[in-house]
Amino acid sequence: MNEYQTITADDTVLRDGTIKLHGPEGYEGMRKAGKLAASILDEMANRVKPGVSTEELDRVVREMTLDGGAVPATLGYRGYTHSCCISINHVVCHGIPSDRTLKDGDIVNIDVTPLLDGWHGDTSRMFLVGDVSLRARRLVDITHECLMIGIDKAQPGARLGDVGAAIEDHARQFRYGVVREFCGHGLGRLFHDAPEVVHAGTPGTGPELRPGMFFTIEPMINLGKPHVKLLRDGWTAVTRDKSLSAQFEHSIGITETGNEIFTASEKGLHKPGDY
Repeated sequence: MNEYQTITADDTVLRDGTIKLHGPEGYEGMRKAGKLAASILDEMANRVKPGVSTEELDRVVREMTLDGGAVPATLGYRGYTHSCCISINHVVCHGIPSDRTLKDGDIVNIDVTPLLDGWHGDTSRMFLVGDVSLRARRLVDITHECLMIGIDKAQPGARLGDVGAAIEDHARQFRYGVVREFCGHGLGRLFHDAPEVVHAGTPGTGPELRPGMFFTIEPMINLGKPHVKLLRDGWTAVTRDKSLSAQFEHSIGITETGNEIFTASEKGLHKPGDY
């Protein structure tokens, strides 16, 4: 069972399995980091198009992160050498930027995490490249719905199982597979922390959501079966049946009356169709 730990500005934060409860300075730090993260993805809406390489998009992410006074949290993380993850089509998550160019009909997830003044703004968004099939567009739309349904369930006094169950129930209406091998996570001054936020589950189970908790919700939804495999590079996760996969991610904080999305686009560019 998870324990809870109240964090102040002067505390040393360790990844010790406790669920951190933050004060006003934490919310302010997360708002700034989340605002920068969202602005980077807003710019990606102008950059994602056929013929653009994923390493070029990674370069822009790095420059915008540094220009914003932050550093990319992924750069050097466990040996990772890029400033974001870019996952195309059947890549579930952690796709590595390269000289590969985007093609008409691709669906693409870009995942960024600027580390600004000690706080992590972790978010990802789907982008459509050119003329995308209706079934791919529908997968992307439903995945965004899953994210927002999960966020709506993230209320003080609820349980993490309520969040996961709501996401899973919605995805299964369309016979989509919900990835379980990867999940959301606590964050703040740490990149990855307790609790794990699984995007499936049973209502009324799991840790209680309390004001001050920060975590990501980031459902990965497959057009086919939920199963994934890891490629030899040690990072890239793909669907076993090579079906398309989509993901959206927000960093949120639990408040006294609900929740706050730290990584929402100030331009209203929340999902394809908005950009």
